[in-house]
Amino acid sequence: MSSPQMNRRTALGLMAGASTAAFVTTPTLAQSTGGIAIATAYLTQAWTGPYGGVPAFDKVKIADFEPATLTAMDAMRAEIRAITDNPAQPTFQNVIEAYETSGAAYDRVGAVYNVWDSNLSTGGFPDVSARLSPVKAAFGDEITQNADLFQRIEAVYNQRDSLKLNPQQDRLLWKKYNNFVRAGAKLSDAQKKEVADINQQLATLFNRFSNNLKHDEAQATFITRDDLDGLPEPFIAALASKAKELGKDGMYAVQNTRSAMEPFTTYSTRRDLREKVWRAYIMRGDNNDQWDNKQIGSQILKLRAKRAKLYGYPTHAHWRLEVAMAKTPDNAMNLMEAVWGPAVNRVHEEVADMQKIADAEGANITIAAWDYRFYAEKVKKAKYDLDESEVKPYLQLDKIQDAMFWAANKMYGFEFIQVKDVPVFQPDVTTYKVMRAGKQVGVWYYDPYAREGKSSGAWETEYQGQSYMLDHICICSNNCNFIKAEPGKPILISWDDAETMFHEFGHAIHALSSNAWYPSQGGTNTATDFVEFPSQLNEHWLPLPVVLNQFAIHYETGKPMPAELQEKLVKSSKFNQGFATVEYLACALIDMKYHLAGETDIDIVAFEKTELAKLNMPKEIVMRHRPTQFAHIFADDGYSAGYYSYLWSDALVADAYEKFMKEGGPFDGPTAKNYFDNILSVGDTIPQDVAFRNFLGRDVNRDALMRLRGFA
Repeated sequence: MSSPQMNRRTALGLMAGASTAAFVTTPTLAQSTGGIAIATAYLTQAWTGPYGGVPAFDKVKIADFEPATLTAMDAMRAEIRAITDNPAQPTFQNVIEAYETSGAAYDRVGAVYNVWDSNLSTGGFPDVSARLSPVKAAFGDEITQNADLFQRIEAVYNQRDSLKLNPQQDRLLWKKYNNFVRAGAKLSDAQKKEVADINQQLATLFNRFSNNLKHDEAQATFITRDDLDGLPEPFIAALASKAKELGKDGMYAVQNTRSAMEPFTTYSTRRDLREKVWRAYIMRGDNNDQWDNKQIGSQILKLRAKRAKLYGYPTHAHWRLEVAMAKTPDNAMNLMEAVWGPAVNRVHEEVADMQKIADAEGANITIAAWDYRFYAEKVKKAKYDLDESEVKPYLQLDKIQDAMFWAANKMYGFEFIQVKDVPVFQPDVTTYKVMRAGKQVGVWYYDPYAREGKSSGAWETEYQGQSYMLDHICICSNNCNFIKAEPGKPILISWDDAETMFHEFGHAIHALSSNAWYPSQGGTNTATDFVEFPSQLNEHWLPLPVVLNQFAIHYETGKPMPAELQEKLVKSSKFNQGFATVEYLACALIDMKYHLAGETDIDIVAFEKTELAKLNMPKEIVMRHRPTQFAHIFADDGYSAGYYSYLWSDALVADAYEKFMKEGGPFDGPTAKNYFDNILSVGDTIPQDVAFRNFLGRDVNRDALMRLRGFA
């Protein structure tokens, strides 16, 4: 999703564990002093500079994170004491609103810290994060299980019927109260201490899992010029550049990232090398070495199950889904199982088509996982006269970025104006002032390239959420892992990568559209199985002719993608849906099964093998994220028992997409305004199921999902 880390309001709310200040033993770091506070003020004080204030990324020193974090914690403690020591009767204003605005310094240092954690985790930062992770977890428990604070929140909640609150205030009050209860506010003192211990252990394990994965993703398979058969020239140049960067000039480096593995296994004619690169990639975190993640994952599952029991829930999955749109694990499982069978059947059809081609070529092989992408391209060529190498020359990274901007402007009126007076955390990052209706609504950062210490994949992060109460505009970023081209050469990306760009930009548009008074209700602060709705819908605007005609421009001829090629893309849009669905859905099902297993001791890899066998997982496919690299569920709590969310959101997407296309498309007709007003701008000011009904006039019809995936 949006971000590899949770923001502070989430960490101290929905996901936090439990303990009162009296029961938390915060791990000791160097004590903050007045001098240290001054030296690190750029991390904790209100942001200054252009556009209402932006993070001082250019001043950051890794050594400052610890003292700045401790200083910010002390500041928030003082703000909480001001709430709890207030002799006046508890009111919505002196408790709920005061708590909502507390912790601003902690938010600011946390926003910058999270950038280093995701984008620049090198040098001394991993050691800092290893020390700070349990400290931050303990602090979350200290706040959410402060007995005096909860007593005052509960006092306001108990008089809610007489307070005459507006709907946003009423929802804020319910959310604050519910977050505290779910975090263990009503547990016994001994239980609170136990939960606090669990949360500190989890924080340490999350950090280790993430750092181990980053280590394995930084590794590469080195090949020579004799090993390049079938690879496109721009990709070869990128591999040469990466090898030079890694100190092996004259060789070619295929890094253990999806952006390198996928094109290699799609184009390389060397089956032995396809298998080698594929195995290196799928074995990340599973090599029985010091960076192995198997035991870490098992410990995380056991601790989550134990915590859920303390909270009073049968399993971690029941606890997590209580506040999601799905409400229960059964509802999520029912949707996944309804799609699984048709998707597996489609895989068997796809493999049969591939095997026919392999047999006709005299390859004398049985299709294996490292052959899937390679032969899928051959099937696509045979069925649709289309292959990725024909499409890729029209997909220049900078042009796809222009296409995202154009679509956002056409649909919602956003303007992205590049600016160079904003400090950045790395020279490759570019920044943009975001305008709408003549008013500045945000600042957007773009960090496109892979580097050591950067999390893999693509994501959106909000450094500052929109809030009228705080007079804050949205400050957010999109982050990718593209391989740099040779100087002066365009970066050509795959169709999947282009869709991913539109997807992650959809999260940014969601954040930038926010129209909320309270900060915790703005932007993407919605249920996990709703937050992917705007991002997944945004993918659907990329293949429209009006977009491709302007922005799918051949990097050599400058001519737009021919209508014939566009038609082939449309006709092939449901191609390989079996693979795409099974690869993803296997992860979602295993994630849910892990978290429904309770306190059973689980060997995460053995469990993977056993449960996939029960599901009749096609042998030609592995999980998109095998357990030892499944950062969505093991690098933090964010998507644990929640990876199903992409499918749940896609059901909303399919229904919404049909409405758009029936009413004139995204760029004409009334639907974009309806969607902006009722979905993008409302955040968590109303329940998400209500927002969807306001937009569509009814609840979701899941038949549209089956039609969209070609399984109807």
